[in-house]
Amino acid sequence: MKTQKHDAIVLSSQSEKDIQKALTQALKETPLPDDELLANIGLYASSKSLARFFFFYELYKKIVNTHGVIMEFGVRWGQNLALLSAMRGIFEPFNRHRKIIGFDTFAGFKGMAAEDGDLCKTVDGSFSVTENYEAYLDKLIGLHDALNPIPHLRKYELVKGDAVETIPAYLKAHPETVVSMAIFDFDIYKPTKAALEAIKPHLMKGSVLVFDELCDDIFPGETIAVREVLGLNNLRVERMPMAARISYAVL
Repeated sequence: MKTQKHDAIVLSSQSEKDIQKALTQALKETPLPDDELLANIGLYASSKSLARFFFFYELYKKIVNTHGVIMEFGVRWGQNLALLSAMRGIFEPFNRHRKIIGFDTFAGFKGMAAEDGDLCKTVDGSFSVTENYEAYLDKLIGLHDALNPIPHLRKYELVKGDAVETIPAYLKAHPETVVSMAIFDFDIYKPTKAALEAIKPHLMKGSVLVFDELCDDIFPGETIAVREVLGLNNLRVERMPMAARISYAVL
């Protein structure tokens, strides 16, 4: 496992890591002209990466006919936000109410607790991003929005800070919020529980909850938080064969 500042926990074999490194190097050294690179980015996407794209594609279809916003708890580099922004442009480009709101410290984990267990070797500050990354991500998501209809209306927001404070504050400032989809990727107990408790009154029948570490022995805190706030026996937790790690429940 890797727990250095910008590292993810990787369980791949060494041969898989070597191939992934080779693909990354191939991307850096691409002979494709700049104006054709994005149109051919699939050249460098692994089956694992594509599986996550397809997972969110299938989930997005489940919320197209429900009202409300999408919230992601644990943004990190922001790939999910970019994917969801693109999917909104595909499925419902004129739905200005489908705002996408991402919450993150942008400084790594904060609030490690006993509930996070002994196998979780991360510490406060693990999974951080590069300095001022949120400004870069804000610009990037803005570019995605600009390619779709009604770009003059801002349909996304990044909220920086400790989730224990920022999520309740956001919902207090936006009491109109209805949550159509909530993605939980904080990994650890305290911020996950805070997010669940804060959004619970804003959920509805048909809301989709997405979990990245449910039933994960390395990050037990997410499961404990879900069990304490929602009760596992109140949820039908499902998965898709294409992406074994991620699960979801439709309320």
